[in-house]
Amino acid sequence: MGAGQLARMMGDAAHEAGVILTVLASSPDDSAVASADVTLIGSPDDAGSLDELAGQVDVITFDHELVDLEQIAALEARGVVVRPGWRALRFAVDKGHQRQTFDVAGIPLPRFIVVTSTRDEMLKGFLDSVGTPVLKVATGGYDGRGVLFPQSRVETLSMIDELLKTTSVVVEERLNLRGELALVVVRGVHGEYASYPLVSTVQSHGMCVEVRYPAGVDASTQLEANRLGRKIANLVGAVGVLAVEFFVSDRGLVVNEIALRPHNTGHWTIEGARTSQFTNHLLAVSGRALGSTEPVVASAVMVNVVGADEPGSIERAAQVPGAHVHDYGKSWRPGRKLGHVTVVGDDAGAAHVRAWESARAYGTRTRET
Repeated sequence: MGAGQLARMMGDAAHEAGVILTVLASSPDDSAVASADVTLIGSPDDAGSLDELAGQVDVITFDHELVDLEQIAALEARGVVVRPGWRALRFAVDKGHQRQTFDVAGIPLPRFIVVTSTRDEMLKGFLDSVGTPVLKVATGGYDGRGVLFPQSRVETLSMIDELLKTTSVVVEERLNLRGELALVVVRGVHGEYASYPLVSTVQSHGMCVEVRYPAGVDASTQLEANRLGRKIANLVGAVGVLAVEFFVSDRGLVVNEIALRPHNTGHWTIEGARTSQFTNHLLAVSGRALGSTEPVVASAVMVNVVGADEPGSIERAAQVPGAHVHDYGKSWRPGRKLGHVTVVGDDAGAAHVRAWESARAYGTRTRET
């Protein structure tokens, strides 16, 4: 379900994984149409489109969270194999459910409340305690959208009222961050588990700008991240790739977000690991043995390409020595994620420089950090 860039890269990995990939696309121009074996045109919230997809495949999986959980549950009730299932997907679809369940399970989170009204009796006391918060839509957010950063109490209440027109709102404390990390893991049908190395990430305006392997953190941080990754994967019942984004705070690691699909922070594995996250996702959801997540490079830097005010040149980007340029086949538009560049090598500093050189030639609007 979905035919964006994640499905496109699953299509690139499909034959290595020994599967035939059928995508449910909203348009013939969708990114994944170029790499899929079969394309169906329809909507992820249209029951007829889902029935058509279910009739043509052995397993349904996803490249986004913008799904109707009731429709997914109905497919499963009819015996359609959906991986991950609707109960697992709920943790990515509904941030309120995710936060409340993780809190009960003892998973470290920013302090939060979930509100359905600015008259909620807990809201005033919470804002008095945490100051100006971060606001997140409980449902419908994706890739930085649906996350707001008010600057005052008045603006906080106004933004909550606006968001409440469509969904409940997670009101969360702002942390003093020392950094951000991400862990991509894979869980099989029978609970088999593998994890890729921890990576550090850089964000800009809610969107990932850069991913670096190795993460450059101590062994205890890596062990804690893997402990939490395994705990979350088992708690939600993930099948396939699960990504966990962490804040590094004064309190240690704190979970920011999760995704139950291949993830931007795992794109470096295409060149940098023995088995890419896309191949492993397809292996997992089709019920086969997981591939090795062992890195095959000393370092890797991945930079997202987000459309600048003027188009760049893919050809010039590809001419940068060592640059692996991944074009998503999208038309240029300012602010649109158009592709990514990965550079691997023995020297992380040199990889960083070349990755940004290539991304700037490609035409990214984001700035090097």
